[in-house]
Amino acid sequence: MPHTSNQERVLPLAPLKIAYLEGASEMAHAIDSSLVKMRRARGARDPEAAKVRGNIESTYLLETKCSRYGTGEGKAKILDSVRGVDLFILADVMNYSITYKVCGHENHMSPDNHFQDIKRIISAANGRAHRITVVMPFLYESRQHNRTSRESLDCALAIQDLANYGVSNIITFDAHDPRVMSAEPLRGFDNFMPTYQFLRALTKTAPDLNFDNRHFMVISPDEGAMNRAVYFSNILGADIGMFYKRRDYSRIVNGKNPIVAHEFLGDSVVGKDCVVIDDMIASGGSMLDVCRQIKARGAKRIFICATFGLFTEGFDKFDAAYEEGLFDYLITTNLCYTRPEAKTKPYFVTANMYKYMASIIDTLNHDISANQIKSTTGKITKMLRKMDSKES
Repeated sequence: MPHTSNQERVLPLAPLKIAYLEGASEMAHAIDSSLVKMRRARGARDPEAAKVRGNIESTYLLETKCSRYGTGEGKAKILDSVRGVDLFILADVMNYSITYKVCGHENHMSPDNHFQDIKRIISAANGRAHRITVVMPFLYESRQHNRTSRESLDCALAIQDLANYGVSNIITFDAHDPRVMSAEPLRGFDNFMPTYQFLRALTKTAPDLNFDNRHFMVISPDEGAMNRAVYFSNILGADIGMFYKRRDYSRIVNGKNPIVAHEFLGDSVVGKDCVVIDDMIASGGSMLDVCRQIKARGAKRIFICATFGLFTEGFDKFDAAYEEGLFDYLITTNLCYTRPEAKTKPYFVTANMYKYMASIIDTLNHDISANQIKSTTGKITKMLRKMDSKES
């Protein structure tokens, strides 16, 4: 990794420990494995590093337990000492596969339940940790980031809650609106993007892709995704197009004004490979409508890139759209829980984020700037140069 030399020059702030909720178990173990390998390799180059307490360990995971009473009330317990450690709490608030019983009835964990468990873990640390960082890939209530009239402002309240509990820093990925960090301006808030991992997945899936404005185009499915699309297109030197949603403001369906139509702004997509990029796929209806319109306009191949694949209504509509030829591949990260059947789909591709997350935690534990790993422009440029050299 390009930032390794900085870690070798700086001692860790405190011994590293990672506490994780049950819904983030797979993620936590993968990150821990990467951290162990990373630090052992560093220790082999610098024997003095092994002498620093907690720097090179066989695992950095902290044993914790979140349990529930028969009434559904919960409690958390930390089974190891956290005195003086740099504590990272890892949670996937969207993992509904975890269940618990209330008076004999089985309930699925909601984001609210997961968020309460995060606060319970913080409380169980009893103020003994040197520093607490919450790693929440999907920012809790991130879609409720602003309000009109008499609505709750849940995301801002959640960030303030964590700050009041003594959390020093929040790490998240592709926040729906990163401006919500202003809710607590004196606390750390790091928002990382999966752009490099998307490009790696794209080039592995379709190695014949040609990233120039004659053959390739980046599409934003709505106004909110424009920042992602602009960065993607600028670094590739490709054209950009955007859909905007025309809504029916006279009625509300499922808590929002229904979309009447998607209107397109941009150059011709005829004969071009297109990538449609957004932060999440919920039901997927609007994303597939965008794909349908691009295909009708003469696009060649369509790749969907979404940081969080929630698939709240399952895969049936995606299966039907794939059979219809509306898109070729769907790429999403492993930053949140995805139904196991996703891996059986011929169009489904995972952009692996675990090694990147390990690098982020390692960097912050050494208390050095995260800008060097937050900006992936250099890595992307290097990858594109390699592709050009292979073609020539």
